[in-house]
Amino acid sequence: MTPHEQDADGTRPLADTVRTGRTALGIELGSTRIKACLVDADDPSRVLAVGAHEWENAYVDRVWTYAVDDVWAGVQAAYAALAAEVRERSGEELQTIGAIGVSAMMHGYLAFDEAGELLVPFRTWRNTSTGPAAAELSDLLGTNIPLRWSIAHLRQAELDAEPHVPRIRALNTLAGYVHERLTGRRVLGVGDASGMFPIDSATADYDAELVARYDAVAATPPLTELLPQVLVAGQDAGALTAAGAALLDPTGALQPGIPFCAPEGDAGTGMVATGAVAPRTGNVSAGTSIFAMVVLERPLAAQHHELDLVTTPAGDPVAMVHCNNGASELAAWAGLFTRFAEASGAPRDPDEVYGTLFAEALDGEPDAGGLLAYNHLAGEPIVGTSEGRPLVVRTPDSRLTLANFMRAQLYGVFATLSLGMRVLDGEGVALDRMFAHGGMFRTAGVAQRFLAGALGAPVAVDATASEGGAWGIAVLAAYRIAGGDAALGDYLTDTVFASADVRVVDPDPADVAGYAAFLDRYAAGLDAERAAVAAL
Repeated sequence: MTPHEQDADGTRPLADTVRTGRTALGIELGSTRIKACLVDADDPSRVLAVGAHEWENAYVDRVWTYAVDDVWAGVQAAYAALAAEVRERSGEELQTIGAIGVSAMMHGYLAFDEAGELLVPFRTWRNTSTGPAAAELSDLLGTNIPLRWSIAHLRQAELDAEPHVPRIRALNTLAGYVHERLTGRRVLGVGDASGMFPIDSATADYDAELVARYDAVAATPPLTELLPQVLVAGQDAGALTAAGAALLDPTGALQPGIPFCAPEGDAGTGMVATGAVAPRTGNVSAGTSIFAMVVLERPLAAQHHELDLVTTPAGDPVAMVHCNNGASELAAWAGLFTRFAEASGAPRDPDEVYGTLFAEALDGEPDAGGLLAYNHLAGEPIVGTSEGRPLVVRTPDSRLTLANFMRAQLYGVFATLSLGMRVLDGEGVALDRMFAHGGMFRTAGVAQRFLAGALGAPVAVDATASEGGAWGIAVLAAYRIAGGDAALGDYLTDTVFASADVRVVDPDPADVAGYAAFLDRYAAGLDAERAAVAAL
């Protein structure tokens, strides 16, 4: 079913669904867009309405951040756009909803004082200034603590003797913060919590032994007081308060009392949006960042700096390969070609430009003709860079054509991810199928095909792939309504994806060989990227 398809007898069934509150709402704060997605609670594959608001991070005083005022302006705008679409399509005012869920970018640093006031501007996952703390904690805890994790930010602030540290009384993620303002409850889904501090999958809570190790060296209050309470998918996470309703919908139409599911991170909602929560499955989410999640059958044999150990929204262990740089540089080039079309007197819609460029990439040589594209706008821990310098590099004998250029750009989105995935291969982690979602997969048969070649595994894309995490958290809200009687994986298989329009692409041997050659050159050329960081 397409996202806006109605029942055969017109808008009346939609009006009934809206009026009776048999709906679930997901709100996701992504890196470049805040999106709201309303689904039928009884059939979450049926998307009833969407709303969105564009936003961007700012680089202020060498810190990647978003202003808190922009958070609420964006959430309100996305919700207002969704409510307007509901009104237009059903004739009904959106006054009640079956359940609501909030998702957002994981990790980062939101520190609050006793009164709940933010102590320093939000530090996002994109910041890579926590090297000493991450190294210290990885040794202390015996597990990889990436630079972007909340606990690394907290410890780095303490190591740097930042003046706000003695006043810290609570930490949260962006999703947890928005959820708390709407419901009054400081809780967090286990998947999002696993990007703050390591989780013990046996208890679906922060690892008690590791918490004790941290508290023994830290001067801050105990972590159990600072961190949000952990919940798994399906559990009660509070309800919309009167103040929260007024904050979300200043028109006053939306009524309080609506149940919430646990707030989750974008990694968890990506797993839900692709149905990849069972062992030997995984998903790739491509946006401003790009990351792969693979659900594990067994613990890894060794600690690897390239891998995060996180969980599904149900608490099962997951290996995550996270890269700070995804499709933003690709978008910048698409914007350049869009402007060229305008300047030449033949303006094109941005989506049409993307479609044309992606189709052209299919005519490129399997190894991109010797071209290399580094998409590093920010530092990339997997390859050891603290800052980004986007580069296009070629040798004199390379073949510079538009087709090769675009194939190199698309390959470049996946390249650093591939280096991390090699570590999983070395651990013997088996993968039956990888699911993909994100806007770059809207153009059928291009990014999906190249990703299959990059991974050497089948890649599946669902018709809802471009709806992404907002749809994923809406599904978790619907699961909350369903009562969590079925296991999350069974609910996704039997209720959400039972009749899904899933397209699977197997790796093409020529793409596999060509991409492998590209990746070898890419790895060898990383010294040029590092030199650019040092020199420019």
